[in-house]
Parts: sequence; structure tokens; C-alpha cells
Amino acid sequence: MSSQGSQGGGKIKVSVQKAGPLDTGEIAQTMKTIKTKFAIMSGKGGVGKSFVTASLALGFAMRGYRVGILDADVYGPTIPKLLGLVGANLYLSEDEKIIPAEGPFGIKVVSMDFLLPTDDTAVIWRGPLVDRAIKDFLGNVHWGELDALFIDLPPGTGDAPLTIAQALANEMTGSIIVTAPSDVSKRIVQKAIDFSRKVKIPVTGVVENMCCFYCLSPGRRTTSLGS
Repeated sequence: MSSQGSQGGGKIKVSVQKAGPLDTGEIAQTMKTIKTKFAIMSGKGGVGKSFVTASLALGFAMRGYRVGILDADVYGPTIPKLLGLVGANLYLSEDEKIIPAEGPFGIKVVSMDFLLPTDDTAVIWRGPLVDRAIKDFLGNVHWGELDALFIDLPPGTGDAPLTIAQALANEMTGSIIVTAPSDVSKRIVQKAIDFSRKVKIPVTGVVENMCCFYCLSPGRRTTSLGS
């Protein structure tokens, strides 16, 4: 993947080139200024994984930490929408590195969504192109000094999670697995946990999203069905 544009120019465009992706050494060089790296995973879609990612990033940033989000869900990026960054641009620095968009509380964000010409443009890529794009987002970005980088992964245990695991081998702080209170989600979340363990990413925690809500009027807590 190659990016075109400049700090004073328009939106960076995405294109596929024949050059191979960055190697793990180049990625490690970029990642060394980031203290902690968390992969946010889920066994299935629709459990609020991106919402949890955005909430964690905002929580850290509001406490004064320097935070970044890599939206690695190439096919269905939603982080820009959650952070109010739809329509934001990415630019290139003088040394041809991507400069992240900046969200609330200074959160640095890189997402495929910024590179698409329209909101309804589909990304129709096979695994090798996804691998290349994610490695570019890891190694060709000016992340700078960060206390935490949250990597929002697509559902499942396919190409994107495997690329992250291999590119950041022994560098990941941990994974945060997101599930919902249903029998289907609980069964599939075990696969995400098993994947994380097999690629040697410590499981930092499991978040059961949408488990309950509080009715503000009577102050009553209601538990979701299936929890």
C-alpha cells in the first residue's frame, strides 16, 4: 500500500504497489516509542468491540495519558465515526510517514476509513493486501511517544489478528476480549481467547458488553436477557 499527499495537500489516497510490506524490524523501530499495546478482539461481530476500544482510549486520554488507536478493521472501520472524525484527513510528513488524525483529548487515530473516497466505498481485498495495509499502519506512521496504543481488530481470528500477532511478536502488552450476554457470543469468545493464548498474547481481560442498563428515573438496574 502506498500513500500520496502532503501536510499541505489533500486527503491521502490508498493504492496497491508491488513493493513488499515492511519487515518486523522496521515495525519494531517505529513501535519502540509506544509503551503499551493492547489488541481489542472479539469472536463475533456486533458485540461493541469498537465502542469498547474508543471508550478505553477516551478513558486513558482523559486521565492525561498519550493515546493512539489503530483501526485495523480494514473492511468495516468505525472508530472515526465513534470519535467524531468522519471526513478527517491523513497527511504525509517530510520523511514520507503518515501523520495520524487527532481526535478528542489528543487521541491519535489511523483508519482505513480516512483513505476511502466515499462513506459507502467497499474494501475488496484478499488477505495479502490486508496484511500489507496493517503493516504500513504499524510501521509507516508517526505515532510518536505514546503511553498506550489500542488496536481495534475485526471479528474472528483471521488475517488481521494474525498479522498483528506476528508483526508485534513479544511486544504486545495484552489482549482485551469483548463479548455480549448471549450463548452464541459466550461460545465464540472462547475461540478468541484460545487464539490469543496460542499466539502468545496475554489475555488482559474479558469485557461483557451490553450486560445491563440503568433506568435513570427509578435508578433501577436491569440485566440483559441471557446474562
